Amino acid sequence: MEKEKQGETQNVQTQVEEVITEQKNAKEGLSESEEKGKKKDSKKETKRTEVKEQRTIARKRDKALLAALFVFVIVMAGIAALGLLLIHPPKENTQGQADCEQVRVSGKLPGRVVRFYVKEGDYVHKGDTLVAISSKTADAALYKAKSAQRVAASTAQKVEKGTREEIKNSANSVVAQAKAAQDIARKTYQRVENLYNEGVMTEQKRDEAKAAYDAATAAVSAAESQAQLAQNGAQQEDKAASHGMEDVARATVMEVESVLEDQILLAPCDGEVSEIYPHEGELVALGTPIMTLSKTQDMWVAFSVREEMLSKLPMDTVLTVTIPALNNKEAKMKVYYIHDMGSYAVWNATKAYGQYDSKTFAVKARPVEHIEGFRPGMSVLLPE
Repeated sequence: MEKEKQGETQNVQTQVEEVITEQKNAKEGLSESEEKGKKKDSKKETKRTEVKEQRTIARKRDKALLAALFVFVIVMAGIAALGLLLIHPPKENTQGQADCEQVRVSGKLPGRVVRFYVKEGDYVHKGDTLVAISSKTADAALYKAKSAQRVAASTAQKVEKGTREEIKNSANSVVAQAKAAQDIARKTYQRVENLYNEGVMTEQKRDEAKAAYDAATAAVSAAESQAQLAQNGAQQEDKAASHGMEDVARATVMEVESVLEDQILLAPCDGEVSEIYPHEGELVALGTPIMTLSKTQDMWVAFSVREEMLSKLPMDTVLTVTIPALNNKEAKMKVYYIHDMGSYAVWNATKAYGQYDSKTFAVKARPVEHIEGFRPGMSVLLPE
């Protein structure tokens, strides 16, 4: 019994100890959770403080930026106002372009380019040799024309000279023969006539003798006519026709030779070879441009101006212009040409506002003095 009581007592003590232990553990858990909560609250408070400080710093920075921006705007406004007071707007310029007369060199001879005696950029004088062109067809045409001329000249010479001497001599011989026959026929007729009068010869015989005599006389007349024809030669109309054919043949030769003159093309004027079109060995047709000569010694400048500016640019006015390509060199130019271009300015006029369509005029001016280095295509500025 005692052992049982002792066992129960131990069990009760054990249970009491477990309860006490559980209570202690519960108290310890509560204290740990409280400590964790406190720590969390302290962290939240720290974060709130940091956020407030950051907001304060951001506000200060924004205020500083606004102040700096305000100061920058004031400074820029002051600079702009100062610029408006000190800087004047640039003057408007009318732009023109330099130009010169150009001559296209071409020939009447179709053929092949054999050789160029000049190159682009060379300055040539009037009469200088520029290019050689060869044409076998033209050479053959010249040979044919000269042959026809020789034939026509021979024919005209033959007609002009008249009948050959042999033919003339033969005609004279025929006349002499006809006269001899006439003389015999005349004598025979006289004898028969005498016998007829004496009653010895019949009338029939007399008529036959008379007919033979008349025939001989006619033969003499015909022979004399033929001899005269041989002596006179061709008629005046035939001579004129032969001379006309000779002139036609001579003109044909001259025409072909004039074409062949363009086998060698010469410079028609002084100028600079600005452009060469074909190459050596290429074929060129009739009238095809071979090269272009620019008369750089005769330069001018063309301006396109509105008509309201014409009052400042009358004829013979001397202008002061600027050439940008020559380091803004100033030069004097004289107006010599004013003409309506037939086009309108790029703006629409409204008559309700009292405006009008402003036309554009071409104004040309030549340099008063030679400008070194001035070339076609350069821009020229005219201050308005």
